[in-house]
Amino acid sequence: MNAIVTLADSAARRRKMVDGQIRTTGVTGAALLEALLEVPREAFVPAARRDLAYIDEDVLIAGDGGAGSRWLMEASPFARLVQLAALRPGDKVLDVGTGTGYPAAVLSRLAGRVTALESDPGLAETARAALAGLGAANVEVVTGDLPRGFAANAPYDVIIIEGSIAELPSLLPVQLTEGGRLVAVEGVGNAGVARFYLKSGGVVSSRGAFNAAVKPLPGFESAPAFEF
Repeated sequence: MNAIVTLADSAARRRKMVDGQIRTTGVTGAALLEALLEVPREAFVPAARRDLAYIDEDVLIAGDGGAGSRWLMEASPFARLVQLAALRPGDKVLDVGTGTGYPAAVLSRLAGRVTALESDPGLAETARAALAGLGAANVEVVTGDLPRGFAANAPYDVIIIEGSIAELPSLLPVQLTEGGRLVAVEGVGNAGVARFYLKSGGVVSSRGAFNAAVKPLPGFESAPAFEF
């Protein structure tokens, strides 16, 4: 009986998240909303923080909250980034900084194949287990340096970066197919702006889409300026 109540409560919390945090910020795609209603965020959050899985802010998944910590992105900016990327059912997607795998689980319901790139081996193992538990057979979790992407599975139709970055590394856009899209939040805190990149005619152009304050993804910091 407790399991049934828990499942019902989880579904109710997802519905509240979608209705209160996501629809209200302009996310309208039916397939995306359905995916967000299906994937249990609490399955991708450490046990001690599962009560915070649906809070309207980033959720700590590794570290002490200081520099180098890892976060599950707040649901609203994540959903807006995915909508901005305009995924299609057959797309190949690179999810950069998948953490415990929640974003890859959502993307797996919208795309044909997802490469979930993670730099932390422990988080990668957690992601593999959680994704296997949901039957996400079209997701491959790989480990590597996040700013370098994962050239072995390129080119990608879509690349999504799961945290704010100082600037876009040069090795990521080259892994896009012609017509490929990349979405990321650039800038720190309230200065963050979600940007949409499009590769067309071999040239990558970009535009700002909306303001977004999300936690930084380690490895994408600005290089320190040389001082005399």
